Amino acid sequence: MSEFKGKLFVFSAPSGSGKTTIVRHLLKQEKFNLEFSISATSREPRGEEKNGEDYYFISLKDFKSKIKGDEFLEWEEVYRDNFYGTLKSEVERIWALKKHVIFDIDVVGGLRIKKKFPNETLSVFVKPPSVDELKIRLKKRSTESEDKINMRVAKASVELATAPQFDKIIKNYELDVALKEAEDLVSDFLDLKK
Repeated sequence: MSEFKGKLFVFSAPSGSGKTTIVRHLLKQEKFNLEFSISATSREPRGEEKNGEDYYFISLKDFKSKIKGDEFLEWEEVYRDNFYGTLKSEVERIWALKKHVIFDIDVVGGLRIKKKFPNETLSVFVKPPSVDELKIRLKKRSTESEDKINMRVAKASVELATAPQFDKIIKNYELDVALKEAEDLVSDFLDLKK
């Protein structure tokens, strides 16, 4: 482990809640000194996705080998033979830059990171106005089939039930308000408001 041990900011939410928009906004705030944690996955790249930028694309065999070698901070088999996880080396890479780590991650992974680093982690759940609004947002994206959207909406109900396990909940009803709230939470956790 590097001598610099930064903070970890976990943002989790159902698909379409706005967590990626919030994370991207926070990354632009230089005062926070944040670096995005790139997840690893065993799936193939989609569209314009780039290895080492969007994800670390690892073969299924290599992913399983890294699990056996205890190289992950957290991992999950999301669908059959479709794994996602956070490599320990990714957090090391960011801490070596003397930066704090920010995650845009599913609820299971987010809670696992909080459990491993209870004092260094601020876990934030981003809550959509409603499941119906979530469905509207997912449809507006026009990136997935109706079946895939329905699957995500069904999963969202389960994920929403985990919200109380997070340190903080941001209700993303109005984006400007949610962004300000996220900034305040990060600022407080880094103790910047002295």
